[in-house]
Amino acid sequence: MASSDPVYLRVVEDIRRQITDGTLPPGAPIPSRAQLTRKYQVGETAARHALRVLAAEGLIFGRVGSGHYVRERPDLTPLHRWRLHDQHADLQAQGQRVTWDWHSELVDATPEIAQRLRLEESAPVTRTHYVFRGDGNPLQLATSYERPEFAPHAEDERRSVVNRMSAHGVKITEIIESVHTRVPRPAESDALHLPTGVPVLHLKRTHWATDRPVETSDIVIPGDRFEVVYSVPV
Repeated sequence: MASSDPVYLRVVEDIRRQITDGTLPPGAPIPSRAQLTRKYQVGETAARHALRVLAAEGLIFGRVGSGHYVRERPDLTPLHRWRLHDQHADLQAQGQRVTWDWHSELVDATPEIAQRLRLEESAPVTRTHYVFRGDGNPLQLATSYERPEFAPHAEDERRSVVNRMSAHGVKITEIIESVHTRVPRPAESDALHLPTGVPVLHLKRTHWATDRPVETSDIVIPGDRFEVVYSVPV
């Protein structure tokens, strides 16, 4: 590390290394602030800041009156994005009971959604919020936007977008996704039961019928539980 780096980073780097290589396994206690100041010859402020950074990275968690401990790192579950007709086949194949809640409402398209659906700004769209669960635990959030004539109904609860559009005589020819990571919003952290410091994967997915976008979604997935797997035909 450069000599100009803040001293707390020396503490962060060493503890992060110990967690990564298994020297500090899941559940192991992290030295207290007083112990850190003695071990690394840093001040109280630097020790406190180091613990905050490690917690923000999702590597450790605190217990009131007990101290900090190494957080359990769960195995990542693959979500195969080529399974277009059943997004949750992977979870169901692993024995999880997948359920979801949803509700729809008619809203004015925001500038971004209007652009994604090639609509006039403030044009009416049907917005549908989904919360997906596996064995009762929250797994994924999704918000879908469609033209009002394609809005899902109660009988459509278990039908994919491809099948629903087909019922309207619309053939989906392409699905385009982009993925980025970001800090979750407070409501997303609450809904997904995310620990402090865990990012989310944000997928923007749009269904196209030839050159016409007919549905677009924002999908939010916990970054510490899943890896997104794509298949690219050659």
